Amino acid sequence: MTHEAEPRRSVLLFIDSLKMGGAECVTLQWAEWLSKGGWSVTLLTSKSAAHDFYPVPVGLLRVQEPALPDLLDHALFWPFKLWRLRKLLEREQPALLIGMTTLPSIKLALASIGLSSRLVLSERNYPPARPLDWHWRLLRRLAYPRAHLHLVQTQGISQWLQQRGLARRSVVLPNAIVWPIPRLAPQLNPKAFVPPGQKLILAVGTKLHQKGFDRLVAGFAGLQADFPDWSLVVLGIDDVPYRGVNQAARLRKLMGSQSSRLILPGKVGNVGDWYEASALFALSSRFEGYPNVLLEAMASGLPCLAVDCPTGPSDLIDPGLNGWLVSEKVASSDMAQPLRLAMENVAAREAFAFRAQAVRQINGPEALRPVFLDLMESL
Repeated sequence: MTHEAEPRRSVLLFIDSLKMGGAECVTLQWAEWLSKGGWSVTLLTSKSAAHDFYPVPVGLLRVQEPALPDLLDHALFWPFKLWRLRKLLEREQPALLIGMTTLPSIKLALASIGLSSRLVLSERNYPPARPLDWHWRLLRRLAYPRAHLHLVQTQGISQWLQQRGLARRSVVLPNAIVWPIPRLAPQLNPKAFVPPGQKLILAVGTKLHQKGFDRLVAGFAGLQADFPDWSLVVLGIDDVPYRGVNQAARLRKLMGSQSSRLILPGKVGNVGDWYEASALFALSSRFEGYPNVLLEAMASGLPCLAVDCPTGPSDLIDPGLNGWLVSEKVASSDMAQPLRLAMENVAAREAFAFRAQAVRQINGPEALRPVFLDLMESL
């Protein structure tokens, strides 16, 4: 007697794009875990594949959110756009919906009203740090309580949602480290950018203000005379304007006459090589969700100095044990002081680098994947 194979449960994950970023990495990681766990996975993005930085894993169906004609692509026609998303959900009929980041989560929650799909929403930054316009706040108030589960990275985010009545249930699941760190394109050799004998401070990110690169560069600029054998590398920033601002030009201006000591290779796909080539990692962010780059740097055995911003750094760094944690008050006034301490203290850098590697086990996929899949199966 033969038995028919049990049909695979279907899940749809929705995010704006697959550009370079932590939320995008986590989306693809969860999608791959679900696919290998027996789910039929659809990955829905608002933007086309032309915006992708990361490759889509084999076996995933990639779909673009139905777009409006250019003449109708205006806030007044947003309900029509939501209706088209609703029609896509009715056609696909996924058993599970997962919204990644704020706006896709709001849209997915509203478009799925009345459908039988279970709904998971995931904030990927600390919400108060990025205030929404009034209409998005109103829509979030209507949308978020609909979710069967809010899956967040830190207790700080969970508490914020619970205190405002935005989450019926929230579970904290920290980001998992992908180890070894994947090698993607473009691959740029650090030796081609860094003069021989220079020690590197490394920072990674694409958004100057959020990542606090202005205060990091200003702090390093004040130390150049005392540390002539150190340079600062910021990966992810280039001369392509971001929201009308040439971020690279702004950072070079902050460096002043010694701008050659600021190295801006742009976006790289072999970030692991840059961790290996560096002597210190600096996270100067004004806010985070759960910083993947800090997690990667620690896993790579790189001593780390991080601003204690909301949220994430204090979940990873135990000050004096596996890294330096800088108060937001100090960071906003003078990053030179903590940078000097880390650059001068070779023994601490070596000790912190060794202990930081424990995140490979604590945040390893082997520990976190079963928790994630059990949560999804329970819905």
